[in-house]
Amino acid sequence: MRRTLGVVALSLWGLVITASVCTAQVSDVFRDPRMDFGSIQTVAVMPFTNLARDQVVSERVRDVFISRLLATQAVYVLPVGEVARGISATDIQNPPSPTAEEVIRIGALLKVDAVITGVVREYGEVRSGTSTANVISMSIQIVETGTGRIVWSASSTKGGISFWNRLIGSGGQPLNKVTEQAVDAIFDKLLGPPGKE
Repeated sequence: MRRTLGVVALSLWGLVITASVCTAQVSDVFRDPRMDFGSIQTVAVMPFTNLARDQVVSERVRDVFISRLLATQAVYVLPVGEVARGISATDIQNPPSPTAEEVIRIGALLKVDAVITGVVREYGEVRSGTSTANVISMSIQIVETGTGRIVWSASSTKGGISFWNRLIGSGGQPLNKVTEQAVDAIFDKLLGPPGKE
């Protein structure tokens, strides 16, 4: 009997650890130590790459990202229409993933200090057995327009099916809330003190 209880307790503890790992906030952070991030005053947010099933999610996530970035008041974010005109004028072939040369060209045209690119890797509902929950996984890069080099990047995953979702059968949080949490987790790393990654 004691052995059975011990196995059950270990199994539950394993599920708690797995749930904690599945909801990690931010991973894979890169910060160029040579970059003076205080020099970035104006940014252009490019269309995001979409690897999710739904074809329009990258636009939704980009909108949330821009709104949350504006709310930080850390930088001036160029309006989406101006960015689109700059993409057209510089003839960027793949706007979600511009080359270094294209970043330099659009940076000079739009007079921005950095270009932000993003990838939405996963977005939507996931299912495991009878449990469902919303999840988003994304990554962001900041590219300096003077050199075309990546100076910062991070990934964020929020949501997913946790131990408590399985235990009580709840559906998790709404997608818009999960998206805001994923974006805010990235900003926490970006705007936090250097060396805390």
